[in-house]
Amino acid sequence: MIRQQGQTAAVDGAMTIASAKVLLAEGVDAIANSCTQVDLVAVSAVDSSALAVVFGWIRAAKALGRSIRIVNAPKSLLSLADVYGVAELLPLD
Repeated sequence: MIRQQGQTAAVDGAMTIASAKVLLAEGVDAIANSCTQVDLVAVSAVDSSALAVVFGWIRAAKALGRSIRIVNAPKSLLSLADVYGVAELLPLD
């Protein structure tokens, strides 16, 4: 689940294949509503689909002529990004 607080979208719960479709849609909606930052501090679990969701948010922001930052990324997400060789593509704060 994503809740927007000002320009920050906060993800709460798991970022796994089971929630990927909903998280992608909610994140895209938040970005369309002026979100510039996604906070992952309350993420409880990730799998490789979390990377797909994050890159989907990045594409959505670029399509709107904007950019987003990812804050408080869990170590497990960063580890997956390293394994897949995409860590340098993540807009981390």
